[in-house]
Amino acid sequence: MATTTANSAQGTVTTGVPAQAAYTTGSVTSKDGTSIRYRRLGQGPGVVILHGSMESAQSHMGLALALADAFTVYLPERRGHNLPGPFRSDYNMRKEVEDLDALLTETGTHNVFGVSSGGLIGLQAALTLPAVRKAAIYEPALIVRGSISTAFLPRYDREMSGGKVAAALVTGMQAARLGPAIFNLIPRPLLEFLTTRAMQSEDTTAKPGDITMRMLAPTLHYDFALVAEMAETLATFKAVPADVLLLGGGKSPAWLKAALDALMTVLPHAQRVEFPELDHGGSSDPGATNRGGQPATVAQALRGFFA
Repeated sequence: MATTTANSAQGTVTTGVPAQAAYTTGSVTSKDGTSIRYRRLGQGPGVVILHGSMESAQSHMGLALALADAFTVYLPERRGHNLPGPFRSDYNMRKEVEDLDALLTETGTHNVFGVSSGGLIGLQAALTLPAVRKAAIYEPALIVRGSISTAFLPRYDREMSGGKVAAALVTGMQAARLGPAIFNLIPRPLLEFLTTRAMQSEDTTAKPGDITMRMLAPTLHYDFALVAEMAETLATFKAVPADVLLLGGGKSPAWLKAALDALMTVLPHAQRVEFPELDHGGSSDPGATNRGGQPATVAQALRGFFA
């Protein structure tokens, strides 16, 4: 159940996100006994926001605030992301959907927004959970016709186990093609150096409650495990009964746009919106840590869809 204790939005202060945004916290227990914590703010019909890779509930506070006048917004910490315990060895998509199911059941919510790996969870939930009536999905990390490879994971794991966090993050970023085109021209040692400096700067300025790149780095393995599990499952989404809003940025990687194109051909009840000036981090809070999004812009589309 939600606590009655008021909290303020902790973390790096980013443009457009009030430093002292009030929210309450709560938790639900998933089917396997895992406790899933969440933030709650606003009033009105419920909306659950599922963050993507290298993110936490903190990453979408701006989006939540932009919706809070009309909706009760729930921001769960996906399992393993800022949770007391580590990932379980049996982690998979089913566990993520069970976590969401527990929150939907507890709160009576029927609207879900998911981004990237969180978008994959939202899609699978829309397919399998009757409680999901509307699902807004921002660039789900769905591999279609071999659009990207997850063969990099063993290298990422070796680098992480060797304490080479910056190297591992560069490996993941390059595999997902999320960096700007100029990154392809920068020597890898320089990319690792710049990533190290960015993490050091973030560690120095982090406040209590901040979720930093260094803290989130180990979770990337599990997000890409979901991507690998869901690869080439496009045809299954022909059976999604829910209304789906597909969202994406005009500046995003081609493979993510291809996934949206493909989903539009199979989803029975889908519409699509593209934001020409946004990229894969478009729904996240602005600032260096959270990729530089424009959550207020994305919120406008969500308000109409979930109304």
